[in-house]
Amino acid sequence: MLNLLGEYPSTLDAKGRALLPAALKKQLGGEAANGFVVNRDVFSQCLVLYPMEEWNRTSAEVRRLNRFDPDNVEFLRRFLNGATPVELDANGRLLIPKSLTQHAQLSKSVVFTGMGDRIELWSEELHKRALSGKVDFKSLAAKVMGGSPKTNGE
Repeated sequence: MLNLLGEYPSTLDAKGRALLPAALKKQLGGEAANGFVVNRDVFSQCLVLYPMEEWNRTSAEVRRLNRFDPDNVEFLRRFLNGATPVELDANGRLLIPKSLTQHAQLSKSVVFTGMGDRIELWSEELHKRALSGKVDFKSLAAKVMGGSPKTNGE
């Protein structure tokens, strides 16, 4: 089971190829050789790079949805639209499809972030902006992880 961690700057060349950082490649181990699926993130203006094993696990869950339910069909359409298999070339680069590059506003400076079982690919500018927004992390952690936030003195 993967536990991809870290934040790594990289570059996108004129042909839309991004060099996968060595530290992530090391964390992926043999998984990198199996390829990836790259797709739009459903919540943020970045891309998600699924190692093939994780994509297979995720798509198996998605395939269980009832295709006679209009909400499920809309979800499938939006989730799968743009999903593209990609492989590392001999130089360790991934060719990102132009439509996905445009969606995430990727230019020369990009950032790869390990997100446990997948990797996010951000434009450097949008990544900085996403992390600079004010968030009450204490309340968010309580909401997501359970419990209630403690205030000072409690």
